[in-house]
Amino acid sequence: MILEIDTASATPPYEQIREQVATMAATGVLPVGARLPAIRQLAGDLGLAAGTVARAYHELEVDGVIESRRRHGSFVRGPGRGAARAAPGSGGLDAVARAFAVAVHQLGANQLEALEAVRRAFDKIGTPG
Repeated sequence: MILEIDTASATPPYEQIREQVATMAATGVLPVGARLPAIRQLAGDLGLAAGTVARAYHELEVDGVIESRRRHGSFVRGPGRGAARAAPGSGGLDAVARAFAVAVHQLGANQLEALEAVRRAFDKIGTPG
């Protein structure tokens, strides 16, 4: 899972984590049942305090995006109640594009391949490009 924290942003780090994970769950980048990194592991990877990641996970659990199972970890439950925020047309196009870029990166494809795939997808649904 690729998350980025913008330390210069006015948005607190826990909220950046929450937004990114929620978007990835809503767009299918993180499928239902996917296991999230342990709190301590993700905190170490991002250079954050464990409490910051724990707060993000708690918020995601309250929103219904993830579920935590004692001693087993945290898993994606579904898009959650905030999924509409990531939907195209509701101000979430940038979030959807970011989730797509993350998925492309995880697949090992480059930007040119990704853009060509988008063109083919638009051609199939008949949307003018």
